[in-house]
Amino acid sequence: MKRVLSFLTDLVPNNNKPWFDANKARYKEAQAIFNDFASDLLERVQSFDPEVRGLTLKDCTYRFYRDLRFSKDKTPYKKHFGIFIAKDGKCSGHSGYYFHIEPPHAGYLGGHLMCCGAYAPEPKVMRSIREEFMLNGEALVKAMSKAKGFEMEWDGALKKIPRGFPQDSPYADYFRLKKILITRYLDDAFILEPDLAKRAADLFATCTEFNTILNRAIDYAYEEY
Repeated sequence: MKRVLSFLTDLVPNNNKPWFDANKARYKEAQAIFNDFASDLLERVQSFDPEVRGLTLKDCTYRFYRDLRFSKDKTPYKKHFGIFIAKDGKCSGHSGYYFHIEPPHAGYLGGHLMCCGAYAPEPKVMRSIREEFMLNGEALVKAMSKAKGFEMEWDGALKKIPRGFPQDSPYADYFRLKKILITRYLDDAFILEPDLAKRAADLFATCTEFNTILNRAIDYAYEEY
C-alpha cells in the first residue's frame, strides 16, 4: 500500500488534469494495488457474512473520477480509495462494511478509517432503526460492544429526542441519531503492515451482528413504509 499512499499524497496538492495525465501510470498502479486488496477483502467478508455473497468488486467500489455536475468543488479526482461491502451492493441503502484510504491532510473524511452502518438513511429507514433501538436496544448495544475498536459517530445528532419516541428510554440518546455508523480510525502503520485484508476482515467480523440487526430494521422499513 506504500505506493497507493504515495500517489494519493502527491495528488492532494496537484488535483488537476495536467498533473494526473503526467502521473497516469502511477494512478493505474495504485488502482490495481487497491483493487487486489479490495478483492481479497470482499472474499474474506463474504466468508463470514452470507448477506453479501454474490457481490462483485464493481458492486462495492467507486469511480476515481469525480462527478462535477452539481459540485462547487471542481477538482476532477477523488483523494481516496474506498470499498463498501453491503447487502445488494453499495447503492442499496443497506448497512455494510466500508474501508477507506485517504491521506490525513486530504480534507475529505480526515484520514484512513473503517466503519459499519448506514451513512445517510432515508427518513423511513432512520425511523425503523430508532424503533429497533426502542424495542431491541439491548441487543443492538451489545452488538456494538462486540465491534472491536469501533465507536458510534455522534456528529450531526439531533439536540432533542424526536416526537413519538420515549424520553425516558435507556436508549433515548440513540433516537437522536440521524445516521447509524460505528467507526474505527486508522493510522499509516495499520495500512502499511502486511496482511491488510486479513486484519481488516478480522475486525469487520466483529461487526457482523451489528450489521445484521440494522439490516433487519432497514428491510422492514422498505417493506412496510
